[in-house]
Amino acid sequence: MNPSLAARGSSTTLVLLRHGETALTPEKRISGSGGSDPALSETGLRQAEAAAGVLVTRGPVRAVVSSPLRRARQTAEAAARRLGLEVHVDEGLTEADFGAWEGLTFAEVRERHPDEMAAWLASPKAVPGGTGETFASVARRATLARDRLLARYEGQTVLVVSHVGVLRTLLRLALGAPPATLFRMELSAASLSAVSYSPDGGVSVRLLNDTSHLTDHR
Repeated sequence: MNPSLAARGSSTTLVLLRHGETALTPEKRISGSGGSDPALSETGLRQAEAAAGVLVTRGPVRAVVSSPLRRARQTAEAAARRLGLEVHVDEGLTEADFGAWEGLTFAEVRERHPDEMAAWLASPKAVPGGTGETFASVARRATLARDRLLARYEGQTVLVVSHVGVLRTLLRLALGAPPATLFRMELSAASLSAVSYSPDGGVSVRLLNDTSHLTDHR
């Protein structure tokens, strides 16, 4: 992460860190908030430490805020230890519940539930897995979480540790892009992105899917 990503003047910067790998990540299995709440794998723990290491050297992070799910909290705790901070949990940063799709690969969902998958890809109001959470709902609570952070940490840099669905949503909103953009962004495990918000309402995506710190930790 470039040192210039720290908040300038009165801008507030959210540094977005996706959690490290779990056992499900290399298999590309769907893992939301309705599944088993897996812990980080050994690779994921190394990735979390690598991300923590780069955050320490690149600018003043004033707070660490995490999803309550275990994989995110473990990633956040690694950073918080290095930064000398506590982890604050915000329920709004929780990953979506994917209902009956939890634990399946997207290929398996497409094979077993092609119409349901097509509807989900086409509309943020479609319910995944029969009982899951829509991306419209994710957008509403991610917006509220973002606004809480901007109010609480005005003019500071905050590390936000969450999941691919929530972080893609925050980036989409920052870009003013349509919902279909969610499926056109790559956010790798333990990747860093950053968005700055100025008091006059300006928003700037300053980093996207940076994995340079993971070269020796895959």
